[in-house]
Amino acid sequence: MSVYLTQLAIFIGVVVAGTAVIWVLQQRRSPQSALAWILFILAVPFLGVPLFFTLGVRKWAAGYSPMRYQGSGEVPELHPLDGKLRRLGVPPATDGNRLVYEFTPGEARDAICDLIAGAEARIDVILYRLETDAEARHFLAQLANAARRGVRVRLILDGIGTWRRPHKALKVLQKAGGEVHIFAPLVQRLATVRMNLRNHRKMLIADGRAVWSGGRNVGNVYQGPPGKFPRWEDVSFTLRGPAVQRFCEVYEADWEKVSHTRDRWPEPVPPVEDGTALVQMVGSGPDHDNDALHDALVHAVHTSEHRVWIATPYFLPTDDLNHALALAARLGRDVRILVPVRSNQPLADFARGAYLRELHEAGCKVLRYRGGMMHGKAMLIDDIAWTGSANVDVRSMFLNFEIALMIYDPEHVAALARWFSGLEAECMPGIKPARLPRRLAEATFRLGAPIL
Repeated sequence: MSVYLTQLAIFIGVVVAGTAVIWVLQQRRSPQSALAWILFILAVPFLGVPLFFTLGVRKWAAGYSPMRYQGSGEVPELHPLDGKLRRLGVPPATDGNRLVYEFTPGEARDAICDLIAGAEARIDVILYRLETDAEARHFLAQLANAARRGVRVRLILDGIGTWRRPHKALKVLQKAGGEVHIFAPLVQRLATVRMNLRNHRKMLIADGRAVWSGGRNVGNVYQGPPGKFPRWEDVSFTLRGPAVQRFCEVYEADWEKVSHTRDRWPEPVPPVEDGTALVQMVGSGPDHDNDALHDALVHAVHTSEHRVWIATPYFLPTDDLNHALALAARLGRDVRILVPVRSNQPLADFARGAYLRELHEAGCKVLRYRGGMMHGKAMLIDDIAWTGSANVDVRSMFLNFEIALMIYDPEHVAALARWFSGLEAECMPGIKPARLPRRLAEATFRLGAPIL
């Protein structure tokens, strides 16, 4: 009997390993990434197979329905990159928007408070992290007050990003009438192939007319008062105008994922009379057919003529993006990569070393921000810019649900460039030399990076 059980176990193991290999080959990956996974699965199947189904699944295997945007009619291209993004399934750019950046925690806090206080019908929120501190509790209390005055409040929190969350304050919000859902709770992740997929989007939409979004979550380090604790350098924005409609559509799709109900599509946002921003919302993640944000950035870097400036807390680029940056620097473009001296993720700091050294040697200017944690995400390529929730790393480009805003008009691109230049003044140029053992360790880690 034991012989038959052993043979059955071997048969099941072969089938499962073979299935995992087929999934690897069906997904869009670099040859190095696919080979790394296949070798791992075949060499150590009892470890490689469960890790692949836990960490290696992306796009179609994740089981999410593709994002579908409402039609926009025939509208002319407003920028060459606008046209390319449309061909990748991104909604068209729109002008006549009003865009205001928040470069300080106080500005971000005021923007959030104003949107909540002024909402009349609904407030829709999605966050990757909601801290357990005073600022997060204040935020939830504001939402609860809005719910009590008759505003429909919907809140989505990512299951991994908010595994620690202010439960009492959330219960008060629910008691006041607010609706709260956890995106892919841990139990659900363990029971499916979605363990490695995170909803990293951040936005608050008021009445479908204004959206607050960007790199910030909610907590003391993002919006808290000065003096009591370190506050992170970051950038967020408030947007009004026709582009808000696209954020609403993304939110409704996310709400359907967690509530399993679909509300009617929101009505288009009336134009803003004094808006001067020319922008384009770009969503990405397992609910989008293409990797539009990543592919558009790689193309834009390859075709750049003057500058490529990057600000990101975690730098672990894809092979395509890394090659594009190195080539741009060798061709004489002004390539700058701004990262914190130390982030809140020591492993990510270690992992970035091999990439930064290679790009530094190619002619890129590495800037290490020494004013504390730099959590902002932005990129300036010639006359365009973008900012949003995505980091410049493999996870944000290929795995997470993300949202970004492409910016095409000179006024708002210049404002983001001034923010970047202000951070640069607080930076140490270059990368700290490393001895051979560290270089070997970084190179070894880089060999495993494609396994993502």
